[in-house]
Amino acid sequence: MTASRQDQAPLRRAKGRPSPRAVLRTVLLLALLVFLGMALADRWQEVRPQLGRLSPVAVGGAALAVLSGLWCTFLTWRALLADLGFPLSPAGGARVFFLGQLGKYVPGSVWPALAQMELGRDYRVPARASGAAVIVFMMLTTGVGLLVAVVTIPLLGAAAYGRYLWVLAMLPALLVVLHPRVLNRLLAITLRVIRRDPLPASLTGRGIVHATGWAAGSWVLFGLHAWLLARDLGSTASYLAVTGAFAGALTVGFLLVLAPAGAGVREAVLVLLLSPSMPAGAAVAVAITSRLLFTAGDAAWAALGATAGRAALPHGRSGTPAPRPDA
Repeated sequence: MTASRQDQAPLRRAKGRPSPRAVLRTVLLLALLVFLGMALADRWQEVRPQLGRLSPVAVGGAALAVLSGLWCTFLTWRALLADLGFPLSPAGGARVFFLGQLGKYVPGSVWPALAQMELGRDYRVPARASGAAVIVFMMLTTGVGLLVAVVTIPLLGAAAYGRYLWVLAMLPALLVVLHPRVLNRLLAITLRVIRRDPLPASLTGRGIVHATGWAAGSWVLFGLHAWLLARDLGSTASYLAVTGAFAGALTVGFLLVLAPAGAGVREAVLVLLLSPSMPAGAAVAVAITSRLLFTAGDAAWAALGATAGRAALPHGRSGTPAPRPDA
């Protein structure tokens, strides 16, 4: 079923006893919040000794850049979902995307996709469309991040470039896969294999370009946040060089998932790439502070998305999920 061009408001919930599915959703949401709280507590313990070395202006500017960059990632996903025939308003989309993103703090890489597939049901978005959108979103943001790294990491020196050349070698394959014809073919084959109906609309070149623009904007802002922190701690690297370092670190952390949200991997790579331009201890402070800002940013947008989404529900109340749309 194809959605209209107007955002589908969540259907009215049935009154009375909550369904087992509603209870399960509540339990899963509480689990996401617990894992997020644990992540925030861990990050705070790590970053608290370093905060005295950073100026409030640098931290505030970096936090604003992170929040803006995260919003751009949401717009990337929203553009892809709209291209598949299911446009969502900012309020409805933010509820689905940002609450779903909390799943990355739970061990296992599938939780964000599963959460967004479940939350999308409230807006009559079939699971197959939500799943396709989040998969293409991850591929697109990773591909753009690798492209940024390819262009800018050489500014950090030949050693840095050579160390991560194997990761950058994946870029051509990603760019081929992100061609609309290739993507649509792969999605169609996947749906056929898992015995699901075809998507109501195919991805278009215009839609991919639109989403790519927002993805590029997110990397510009993420690079800005890292540069503000690094410069405040004495880094001599340029904005482009620091942006490349952060893009390389974040994409490697995504590709080599050893912990929720790439924890540990991202920080290690970022410290290695920044160390030539600043003391190793200062690079560690940048990496740890960056992680805290991203975790806090995810929490802030999830809270705002949940509030906006709740206000969009009938009578401003949550309840049992909407009737199941086509899978």
